[in-house]
Amino acid sequence: MWDARYQPATNPLVFLWPVTMSTRPNTGPPTVSVDSDTVRRIAHLARIRLDEDRIEPMREELNTILAFVEQLEEVNTDGVEPMTSVVATKMRLRPDAVTDGNIPHDVVANAPASEDDFFMVPKVVE
Repeated sequence: MWDARYQPATNPLVFLWPVTMSTRPNTGPPTVSVDSDTVRRIAHLARIRLDEDRIEPMREELNTILAFVEQLEEVNTDGVEPMTSVVATKMRLRPDAVTDGNIPHDVVANAPASEDDFFMVPKVVE
């Protein structure tokens, strides 16, 4: 189980680390495995502190996740359309029209300098 203090806030674990590949057939234990050094590297990349006593349990968890992904790869998906949602939905479209938002004075209200509803910026090219 993940300990809440070890979960990264914004950096999900993605497959950006080197893994050890095996030549065994895809039966039984996973053919992709993560070693302790890789767990340390993942923790470093995710900016999470991982004590030494948590390395082995984390390694086992990552290997379990990878084994599940390998199991999913065995599913035949030929002829299955990719989807973004389990519910068929249609995007609501609005007219593609260029507008100024009808609030130009509100847009420049907090600008340090403006004139006639335009931002004024210092000259940067001579």
